[in-house]
Amino acid sequence: MSDSYSGGPQIVKTAAEMNTWALEALRAGKSIGFVPTMGALHAGHGALIERAVNENAAVVVSIFVNPTQFGPNEDFTRYPRPFEADVKLCADAGVDCIYAPEPAEMYAKDARTWVEVGGLADHLCGLSRPGHFRGVATVVTKLLSIVRPTRAYFGKKDAQQLRIIEVLTRDLNLGVEIVPCEIVREADGLAMSSRNRYLSADERREALVLHRTLKYFEERVASGERDAMKLLGELAEKIEAAQGAEIDYVAIVDAITLEDIAEIKGEVLAALAVKFGTTRLIDNIRVMVG
Repeated sequence: MSDSYSGGPQIVKTAAEMNTWALEALRAGKSIGFVPTMGALHAGHGALIERAVNENAAVVVSIFVNPTQFGPNEDFTRYPRPFEADVKLCADAGVDCIYAPEPAEMYAKDARTWVEVGGLADHLCGLSRPGHFRGVATVVTKLLSIVRPTRAYFGKKDAQQLRIIEVLTRDLNLGVEIVPCEIVREADGLAMSSRNRYLSADERREALVLHRTLKYFEERVASGERDAMKLLGELAEKIEAAQGAEIDYVAIVDAITLEDIAEIKGEVLAALAVKFGTTRLIDNIRVMVG
């Protein structure tokens, strides 16, 4: 069943109705821009939506907190769900349709089909979040099949997720253009995230070490440092100096394969995952050498 909010975007709850909406748009010759989200929208999502609106005739935003990408001790039940505020942001941004299914609509009780992207999920967040990227790859494949977008927009903050989605859409011939979008940051450099609202004032202040550390990495590479192991040690030392910072990983990897490297060359990704209190934050930076 669909709904709408005083002239705002149409709210669609079922895959069948979303599919019908998309087919009608495509038959009318409209391109569809798609921004998949888990809600709790902020200015980072707003930047994705703005680009989708600028580049497409119709725009769909999905709001779905996907249970299959959360581990048993993660924050699925407390993940923020401010649906009314999310709808307002979408309405103000010019979104045409919001797809907001329930978990039972997305996953049959006896669902047994999963999408896994070999190799790429075995690094970075995949090491500490087993099964996470299987859930991500599966739900994104389902959403792309339901929404049938011309283009889908993903932020570079989730660098591993972005790379996995680029590969799965290529390997499965989904015919969707994946559009990477730059990280949106607060004025002080903290990458925007729906989880930032969990941080206490002290944790929020200490979390600024992530961006400072990544900028330090960029500066060290620009000055000629090429020893990845040496840089890893320096980055970890900087983060450990922050009060309450608990490192999940500090990594310097090939930006395409996500594999560890010994020498800084080609396109390189420095990525961090650090907990402050109970809140796990990620951030990254890319550099090109040579």
